[in-house]
Amino acid sequence: MILNIILVVLLCFTAGYSIYKNRKTYRSIDRLLDCVLNQEKIELSDVQEGELSALVNKINRIQEVLGKQVEVAEAEKEQVKSLVSNMSHQLKTPLANLSIYTEILNGQELEEKKQAEVAEKIKKQIDKLDWIIGSLAKMVKLEQDVIVFDAEGISIRKTLLDAIDTVYEKLEKKGIMLISEPYEDILLFHNRKWTVEVFVNLLENAIKYTQQGGTIQIKVCPYEIYTEIQILDNGCGIHEEETTEIFKRFYRSREVEHIEGSGIGLYLSNLILEKEKGYMVVKSVYGEGSCFSVFLQNCKN
Repeated sequence: MILNIILVVLLCFTAGYSIYKNRKTYRSIDRLLDCVLNQEKIELSDVQEGELSALVNKINRIQEVLGKQVEVAEAEKEQVKSLVSNMSHQLKTPLANLSIYTEILNGQELEEKKQAEVAEKIKKQIDKLDWIIGSLAKMVKLEQDVIVFDAEGISIRKTLLDAIDTVYEKLEKKGIMLISEPYEDILLFHNRKWTVEVFVNLLENAIKYTQQGGTIQIKVCPYEIYTEIQILDNGCGIHEEETTEIFKRFYRSREVEHIEGSGIGLYLSNLILEKEKGYMVVKSVYGEGSCFSVFLQNCKN
């Protein structure tokens, strides 16, 4: 009889302890989940050693993963906001100009010569809009790896000649002398169509920021692994502290705000060169000129 009573007491105690322990475990897990939801770091000192400490380690790792995902999502959100804001800013000026020129054509009796002048201005604004929208589309697709292009070992001379041909009219119009030092044609790893766009961007910038009658030089300097293609000008130059900023998306120096531009060309050029395993650097002295150097990988000739 006494033995039976002792067994019942032991069973009751064991059951009670088990319930107590389960409740304690439940409360501990509940507290851990609250920390996760509140994004609070869980310290091992908050729980006893044993199975719960292993659970804490796993929860902390989950928190770190979730935290990084939140940071990435926030960064992408800010990038989208910045992109939309900058796109709006870039499109605002040509659209406003188009509106003004259209009102002039519709609201006034203009001589044929004046009509032709306004029509030419409208065409320039349309061309600018087309370039901005096209560049923005390329930029976004390159950033998201939507555009994939093949690069191969091809002649750099033909690529440079295609770029020069594209800007030749602008060179003549501004009376800028283009000097190309003699160089041996070599095979460099690149995509002609996209790399022409890089050199056109650099040459157009050189033309834009060089005074009437200035000089632009092209030099090709081969090295062991890369070949450097330099585009030098004697234009307005860049402040030293801005030589890294100019490669950022939509960046434009206050010094050149009065000159037409979008702040897309250099950023887009860098994206293209990255796809070709190349890169670009700049050296500049403010008031004296700039040298943009494109580095492309050598191939067996």
